[in-house]
Amino acid sequence: MSTTSIEIGLERETPAGLETEEMTLNMGPQHPSTHGVLRFVVKADGEIMRRAIPDIGYLHRSIEKISEKVGYHGFMPYTDRVDYVSAMQCNQGWAIACESLAGIEVPRRGEYCRVIACEFGRIASHLISVGATAMDIGAFTPFTHALREREKINDILEELCGARLTFNYMRIGGCAWDIPPGFIKRATAFLDAFEPLIDEYNELISFNKIYTERMGNVAPVSAELAIAWNLVGPNLRGSGVKYDVRKDEPYSVYPEFDFDVPVGEGKMGEVGDCWDRYMVRMDEMKESCKILRQALGGLPEGPVVAKVARTFKPPVGEAYVRVEGSRGDMGWFVVSDGTAFPVRTHIRTGSYSAMAIVEVLSQGLMIADLIAVIASLDIVAPEVDR
Repeated sequence: MSTTSIEIGLERETPAGLETEEMTLNMGPQHPSTHGVLRFVVKADGEIMRRAIPDIGYLHRSIEKISEKVGYHGFMPYTDRVDYVSAMQCNQGWAIACESLAGIEVPRRGEYCRVIACEFGRIASHLISVGATAMDIGAFTPFTHALREREKINDILEELCGARLTFNYMRIGGCAWDIPPGFIKRATAFLDAFEPLIDEYNELISFNKIYTERMGNVAPVSAELAIAWNLVGPNLRGSGVKYDVRKDEPYSVYPEFDFDVPVGEGKMGEVGDCWDRYMVRMDEMKESCKILRQALGGLPEGPVVAKVARTFKPPVGEAYVRVEGSRGDMGWFVVSDGTAFPVRTHIRTGSYSAMAIVEVLSQGLMIADLIAVIASLDIVAPEVDR
């Protein structure tokens, strides 16, 4: 036998008289590749992980409890902080939950404005995801390309609502502001320039030989495992499960738009690997462009918000609604006792679901592969800690 140690699964065969022991390593909570203030307790034998245990709670701000103190209207700005990388869908989820409680119908133009805002937000979020994934693996240049396009989207959203990150754009009953003059022309011009750049980005990094070998066949998640661990959004679709809340549990005016639901196909390895999860987000940006073109081209006339009392007191009851956030199925649960303040609010998020499976996926991987796993799951810390 060679005098060097030989890896056999998670066990280590060593020369006689040489003993090894498991190491406990801290990754985070302030680590450049954890996508927020997250911590992983890594149990490793050399470079091989036995498991990586998520340790959450560093960003807990009691947002759900705050809703009980600030009321229905006052809670809207706080929803931006649930997922600050893609805040528009958070606005929409809370608004729809409140409207469901009170039976409020949103004007069609308001619904179109919501879809336009959310799909621009989805592209901006995915740009951060795919750019950060490449940077985490070691390719810095693609991140600068992604940020360049995201800044252009931020300009568009700033024109729409005056903010670039935490928007506070939506209201119970519709949207705070209508589409400004010239917005459709400028938004369409961005789409004309951006869609060809998706293919250019793919040539730059997505199909790069080093990148595909670094991401392909790493941490594959089967469809059965993804469902069992309650993965949602691109993480679920990356495993080949064609499920999207916008299609399967339709809300707003999404049924009026024609778009596809990309899924992982195992082009660079096994279905459901890190590369599939990454590529689903690349493909979803193209589908968001389709939706935006239809929404901008068919924007109806009329008001953007319904008349809602300043002191909003929905009837006694409860509501649970779901929206397709950038990280997947986002659920909003609210209980009303007939007063101006919710009795209970609970938010279900995709990043929280994704954290649970990290410990399973990490077993037997190299420590460096944990970076690829976290990046491919697109975990955002504030979605985990609420």
